[in-house]
Amino acid sequence: MGADADRKLQNTMCRKIVSNGGEMPEVVTWGVIGGGDSASRFAAGLRHVTGAKLTCTWTRKREVAEVFAAHFGGATTRTLEQMLSGPIDAVYIATHPDSHHAYALAALAAGKHVLCEKPSMLNGQQLEEVLVAASVRGLLFMEAMKPPFFPLYRRLLKHLEQDPIGQVAFVRAGSSIANISLNHPIYNLDVGGGSLLGIGPYEAFLALDWLGPVERVQTFGQIGPTGIDTFAALQTRHLNGMAQLYCGLGLHGEGDALLAGPLGNVAIPSKWWNPVHATIRYIDGRTVELDEPFESTGFNYEVNHFCDLLRSSCTESPIITHDMSRQMMSILDHARVAIGLVYPQEL
Repeated sequence: MGADADRKLQNTMCRKIVSNGGEMPEVVTWGVIGGGDSASRFAAGLRHVTGAKLTCTWTRKREVAEVFAAHFGGATTRTLEQMLSGPIDAVYIATHPDSHHAYALAALAAGKHVLCEKPSMLNGQQLEEVLVAASVRGLLFMEAMKPPFFPLYRRLLKHLEQDPIGQVAFVRAGSSIANISLNHPIYNLDVGGGSLLGIGPYEAFLALDWLGPVERVQTFGQIGPTGIDTFAALQTRHLNGMAQLYCGLGLHGEGDALLAGPLGNVAIPSKWWNPVHATIRYIDGRTVELDEPFESTGFNYEVNHFCDLLRSSCTESPIITHDMSRQMMSILDHARVAIGLVYPQEL
């Protein structure tokens, strides 16, 4: 079965376990762990999701939480335990990668469903521990990977079903950001910084979504003075084809993507992970332009999906499946091994 057929099948089902025997909430109440950029974009997007409410925020710095709550609403708590024992249905983890594992386990132990910012964890072992905890408790866990929920991405899938380019067999995608301050956490090894974990999950997702399971990863990379990877170039072989991916810091990369099939190709311009435009060029000479703006920050689409899953008693997304998260993490793990990138938590 090709990647497109797999996607059609996934979109029709989800794994269901009713976790506590109670009715699913009409309004999903949220707690946010973290108060940085991702948390702010989540909260702004949440305002555009029907049947969802920001109830509480906790960060290690209380003053950050108070500023966040003043802007986006909801209460704050002095401790994580207070938030997790409160009246919330789900938690969005918006912290640095080093803390995803501990916060996800704590939230699941407290009976809360979890949407965790990408990358899901520091490594595959941590991810497996979290997935086991979610399964044991019958709770929904999903990695926050927004591209497939954007209107443009969904329209592109529908268009290619009706006017196909054939099985996509080559993906090229990447991004490198030149103007991030050296004081930014992405340069901090201790918190799980680096371009592979900061940028790479998007590229890994795109390759997997169109080409299927990964079979081999080759990586060249560069380690910077703070110990994190400042650039990585990956070639991956998949069930249905190959991909060339890159992620980096300090260089100005385009941030576009190309999907190539036997009957044509799709070009998605800069910031393909927030897609608004795609150009489809067919082998017969036709060109089709697709334009679909997105509302708010774009986080609202994946959050709406998560809320729908929760109301349906689903414990796994049929789009960002647990196996998709495993595969993304596997690509990143193999890439890190190849360039010798190890985090202090793994020593």
